[in-house]
Amino acid sequence: MIKVVKKMSFTAALIAVAFMVFQVIADLYLPNMTSNIIDNGVATGDIDYIWRIGGIMMIISVISIIAAFGNAFFATRESQRLGKKLRSEIYKKAENFSIDTFGHYGAASLITRTTNDVNQIQRVIQMFLRLMIQAPIMLLGASFLAYQQDDQLTKVFFVVIPLVIIAVGGIMYFAVPLFRSMQQKTDRINLVFREELTGVRVIRAFNKESYETDRFDEANRDFTHTAIKVNTIVALMMPLMTLIMSGTNIGITWFGGQYIADMQLEVGNMIAFITYAMQILISFMMLSMIFVMVPRAQASADRINEVLEETDDIVDSQHPENINLNQTEATLAFDQVNFRYADADNLALEDVNFEATAGQTVAIIGGTGSGKTTFINLIPRLHEVTSGSIRLNGHDIQNIRQYDLRELVGFVPQTAVLFRGTIRENLCYGNQEATDQQIWKALEIAQANDFVSQMPDGLDSHVEQGGGNFSGGQRQRLAIARALIKDADVYVFDDSFSALDFKTDANLRQALQEEVTTAIRVIVAQRVSTIMDADIILVLDAEKVVGKGTHKELLANNETYQEIAYSQLREEDLT
Repeated sequence: MIKVVKKMSFTAALIAVAFMVFQVIADLYLPNMTSNIIDNGVATGDIDYIWRIGGIMMIISVISIIAAFGNAFFATRESQRLGKKLRSEIYKKAENFSIDTFGHYGAASLITRTTNDVNQIQRVIQMFLRLMIQAPIMLLGASFLAYQQDDQLTKVFFVVIPLVIIAVGGIMYFAVPLFRSMQQKTDRINLVFREELTGVRVIRAFNKESYETDRFDEANRDFTHTAIKVNTIVALMMPLMTLIMSGTNIGITWFGGQYIADMQLEVGNMIAFITYAMQILISFMMLSMIFVMVPRAQASADRINEVLEETDDIVDSQHPENINLNQTEATLAFDQVNFRYADADNLALEDVNFEATAGQTVAIIGGTGSGKTTFINLIPRLHEVTSGSIRLNGHDIQNIRQYDLRELVGFVPQTAVLFRGTIRENLCYGNQEATDQQIWKALEIAQANDFVSQMPDGLDSHVEQGGGNFSGGQRQRLAIARALIKDADVYVFDDSFSALDFKTDANLRQALQEEVTTAIRVIVAQRVSTIMDADIILVLDAEKVVGKGTHKELLANNETYQEIAYSQLREEDLT
């Protein structure tokens, strides 16, 4: 929690504290003046004294209101600024996570930490700058002033305060663990809900709406039961404190009445004492509220710090090599590359070797789970190689700044991702300076210019979230065009032609070969027809490269490639 608090602006916090101190001093001064009005004005019938002291009380009340407003303003502003800063830091940190680290946390948990956990911190900071400052000052001040009014009546607190401590301690003992568990159950709700939103088509296709509804209801019910339990426990605080406060009033009135009858206490002093007693108990109640909320905020702070302090497993070299981003002769080489996922026993890729130069096409083919996507994720350094090296333009990619490396790579992921906005905004994602001519050229190569040109607004046509208003093939072609607009040395296509018909696939590959001549094309494909013309074909099987060569060479001497090829095409179509 302290690490989070350090991110605050202490100047604004001190201003909020200063306003709160003025408010508390004003609030503590008023009961004493009320006592004076009763004893020196009402009892003696001195109207002028009443008006004079009443006017002063009005001024002090206005000062208290202004101070309360100032404290609320600065406390709220600073808590919101802290929340904004935390959300920004979590977002930027998550953006730089490797795929393994991102998978460790999960999207649902990161969303919860960015929203719900940050909100908990904001509430506690705002409460801290208001109640946490107000409560102890009022507690000490009211105790001292109550003792000044009558030291004998303060004996009531020897009974009252232990009762308050027992009540608050008991509530905290049962409530705090439940508050902590609510954070994890919020994660669970977000996870299930996000899965259902993402997989809504599959759910409907298999008529699993009721099953998924039951899953969500189970998570929702679990959270609800915990929330009801913890809020019921916390709700006991108010009636318990009211009962204790009422008992305190009765005790003070009982003993105070006897002191007044014995001429040992004046009426005004007793009324002031009762007011101070209420302020003392209210201070304890405010502190108890803070003590209940702080552990929940501490759990949220721990979760936030866990993300912010996460060690990046892919970092830039301390002495990165300077490379020429405009180099024309591109080269890509894998030298005895091995890769193992975190906590995995076996290698996901083993002993990968090949070299490619500008204008060449490198194709990767293999069965499901053979490591194709893992292979191409190593090129932009989304994963870190376990051993061996990958060299781009003669430089080991571990010695290149990640920013520079990814400037040299045009990447089309397995799932075509489009963002809400316009076609132009999506296509310019990798090159903000792209002209309309460059955009239309990329669309032409990607075989997407036909349907884009037919849309009413052309490049300014609307794109829904995830590209929901386009077909799978259209999304893939737009994603390919987005990569081609980028002036890269290596273009990586991760099974990016799977939604295209054979004619469009062939036209796109031909256009790539004719137009993209100064870069290396790396294509992951399931279809043999897509990679037949590749200069280098790597055949993966059981996480190993079991074949390397051209289509004809592999067809002649590689059993794994033969099985894949003959399962898809007739023998006469393979030559």
